[in-house]
Amino acid sequence: MISGRMDTLEQAKQFFLQGIRHYQAGNLEQARQQFEASLALAPGRPSTLTNLGAVRLRLGHFEEAVAILDEAIRADPSNPEARGHRTVALVELGRHEEALASADEVLRQDSRLAPLWTLRGNLLRDLGRQDEAIAAFRAALDNGGDPEVNGYYIAALTGGPPPPASPRAYVRALFDGYARGFDEHLVKVLGYRAPVILVDGLPQRTFDCVIDLGCGTGLCGEHVRGKARCVVGVDLSANMVQQARARGAYDEVVQEDIVDFLRARQPGSADLVLSADVFIYVGALEVIFEEVHRVLAPQGVFAFSVELADDSQTVELRPSLRYAQSRKYIAGLAERYGFGVSKMEEHPIRHDQLTPIPGLFVWLERR
Repeated sequence: MISGRMDTLEQAKQFFLQGIRHYQAGNLEQARQQFEASLALAPGRPSTLTNLGAVRLRLGHFEEAVAILDEAIRADPSNPEARGHRTVALVELGRHEEALASADEVLRQDSRLAPLWTLRGNLLRDLGRQDEAIAAFRAALDNGGDPEVNGYYIAALTGGPPPPASPRAYVRALFDGYARGFDEHLVKVLGYRAPVILVDGLPQRTFDCVIDLGCGTGLCGEHVRGKARCVVGVDLSANMVQQARARGAYDEVVQEDIVDFLRARQPGSADLVLSADVFIYVGALEVIFEEVHRVLAPQGVFAFSVELADDSQTVELRPSLRYAQSRKYIAGLAERYGFGVSKMEEHPIRHDQLTPIPGLFVWLERR
């Protein structure tokens, strides 16, 4: 009898270890199966419940994640890992007050957890409690949190000197998580029309090579396809790249930082560069203008949208964590880097809580 019990526990352990290996390799569905098999043989184990909750969280099954993590916490009330995953799941479900209470409980157990301080700061920012959010981001820094990411959050809330661009880790994580349902949310909820406006404003000609900077799921590529012989997309987010490839509007989609991508291109290798609603994550545009000018052939077109700042500003990092650039700043860059301004038009770039966000749509021609 004891031998049989030991055999069962050993099998449960093997399922658990296989689940860990699959999880670390990114094989999430296989990991889920292994952890569930382990629990079937050894129910109620906090470590297995916690890992299954983490898998469900990464699979986007947030309600199921909360349920299994609640079970893990009942089995081990001092389990900070389970509470941390549960907090993230509550954020994903939009249950911000509950998530904040959950984060506070974790930090009462261990105040040195920098990622929880950062998460707490973002929850407080979303709840409009800016002073408390700033204090949380500073606590994250005090406990070894990422200085680039937390400094970016603080600059957005304090109006301090903005970094030149959003941290890559922030942008990658934001859009990896946003890829599912991205198009529907942008178009139906936020009233997003930037790709249509940019493509409709292009000159009536066929472009040999189009580069779509920050292509996302491929809305721009889909609209420009009929005007182009070749369309190449580039995006930092792996999940966005996967969506863009599945759309089928591109000849090639590359996962890379947009500046690194441009630097690797041959001079004069494109005759249209598009960028729809991407520079809200890139504040200082000097390097991009320089590289786009190098990559474009003479009379090539550079068309893009920005969130519009007042002309008293050049670049502004807003509490929304998005950058805005002024018409004066854009016109100055065009002159400095060898572009003629074909036209600039103001349109709402999207809606935020039913309020239109002013945007500037720009079409430049390389001299």
